[in-house]
Amino acid sequence: MEQDHARNRWAHGDGGVDPAIAAAYVAKGWWGTDTLAQVVARHAAAKPDAPAFIVPAGAGDPGPDRVFTWADYHRRTSQLAAILAAAGLQPGDRVGVLLPDGPEVHMALMAPSKAGLVVVGIGHRAGDAELRHLLGRTKAVALITHAERGGRSATELVADMGQGDLAGLRSVVIPDGPLEDGVFVDGQPVDVPTPEAAEAAIAGRALGPDDIFMFNSTSGTTGLPKCVVHTENRWFYFHQLAVESGGLNPDDVFYGAVPAPFGFGQWTSHFTPAILGCPTVVSPRFNVADALHAMERLRVSVLGCVSTQFIMMLNSPVLDQVDLTALRAMYTGGEAVPYERAAAFEDQTGAVVLQFYGSNESGTFSRSTLTDSRERRLKTTGRIIDDMQVRVYGADGQLQTGPVRTGVPAGRGPATCLGYLDDDAANAELLTDDRWMLMGDVVEIDQDGYLRVVGRTSDIIIRGGKNISAPAVEAELAEHPDVAMVAAVAMPDEVFGERVCVYVVTRDGAVLELDDLTVFLDRRGVSKEWFPERLVVVDQLPMSSGGKVAKGDLRADIRRRLEAEAAG
Repeated sequence: MEQDHARNRWAHGDGGVDPAIAAAYVAKGWWGTDTLAQVVARHAAAKPDAPAFIVPAGAGDPGPDRVFTWADYHRRTSQLAAILAAAGLQPGDRVGVLLPDGPEVHMALMAPSKAGLVVVGIGHRAGDAELRHLLGRTKAVALITHAERGGRSATELVADMGQGDLAGLRSVVIPDGPLEDGVFVDGQPVDVPTPEAAEAAIAGRALGPDDIFMFNSTSGTTGLPKCVVHTENRWFYFHQLAVESGGLNPDDVFYGAVPAPFGFGQWTSHFTPAILGCPTVVSPRFNVADALHAMERLRVSVLGCVSTQFIMMLNSPVLDQVDLTALRAMYTGGEAVPYERAAAFEDQTGAVVLQFYGSNESGTFSRSTLTDSRERRLKTTGRIIDDMQVRVYGADGQLQTGPVRTGVPAGRGPATCLGYLDDDAANAELLTDDRWMLMGDVVEIDQDGYLRVVGRTSDIIIRGGKNISAPAVEAELAEHPDVAMVAAVAMPDEVFGERVCVYVVTRDGAVLELDDLTVFLDRRGVSKEWFPERLVVVDQLPMSSGGKVAKGDLRADIRRRLEAEAAG
């Protein structure tokens, strides 16, 4: 694939990678000169019929697994890229992708880069408010999706989005399966070019590995998501860390249970398996029984999932019925990893539980490896990564020194993103003045360099690995006509880690039920992850001496309520 690096550095000088830094990272071996599309093209030439993605048949589905080969991956991404170019999209344009997990979302995440476009990765469960915000913030000109989503056609969806800054938003509808099954641009069918014609149409348009190729959303702490700016090379570096930590190799079979647009999903299903040339098992929706049966039948050796998902596996009776002896490594994270449950997963499956500590923005600051003891792997997030220059700031804002450091971690290196798109205020919170990237946790790094999370600096609820802003939930619910005051707090949960609990003071003694709040949020287009799962109506909220809601009291109250209910 030809690459016109000079023309495609449209982003550099405007938040893009400094060419001198990119060159230094390449010289150190942290970054490379290949793109993921070039890697896939080589696999397509060397082993065209080998599986790149496998969609397993589910419960009640006697049909065969759906296999997406390396030849399919290379050919269809080029064809889709050519369709986008033929539709008049110009290099540097932004294209939203709203698709469930499956081969098609990976195809749609790669195709724009072949046409010199930047993809906007959007979680498939995003509500209208989040979707409109992300498309508007990124100035997207088109949306790649399926013909129908939640009972609404793509035409209706784009029409609902296409107001104000999004007037003129275009729709690109792709099928599940071969593109020849029907691609529609702005509601009209288009011809799918031959592979040769597609390659000719996109010659010279491709992005390079240190160009901005993607904006995806972060489940942030202050309202609607922010748009994280990615290069491919940051994920190529992350891939190196993953291979070293788990001894990953081309004979592995991956199961990617985390949605592809997000950071965890980027490396576990989009980059690392493709770089290795491994097959990845993907499903549109995570079903624990189907996942376990598929892992047994397809001899999955590497599982990527959030803690909630492996706990659901542990709780399933199916786990006792399947043979998972092929599984040797399970990467988890996104929330606190419960020691006893992780140890039980290791004991029952024989797999080693590994994790990285980082975020969509930072990439990673620490990692555990196969050589770490169980205590190190499950009670810490592993040893800090020297390349990431991890430092710690104390409560007074001063840089911590000494063998043991406690405070807010920051890092700078080849795994970090390029910051947030067009958001000076958020970038000022994310980055120090000398551009070290901050995390929202309080950590302790011991004398051996192992990192342990001991607290949070932000008012967030982590439900199944998804960060939910408590103030954002409160702001939405405050618009309900029967809500006078509201506070959202984390409610402990054995499966999801935390769920959203809201304490509400009603207006004029109105009667309010949980369903009233969820229906209200649904009508406002709020993403379902934000929906409260417990409502406590109170006469007044506890207040601190500073005049703020005493959320510590509320968190203690919900724990007491849960303990009382469990006791009978």
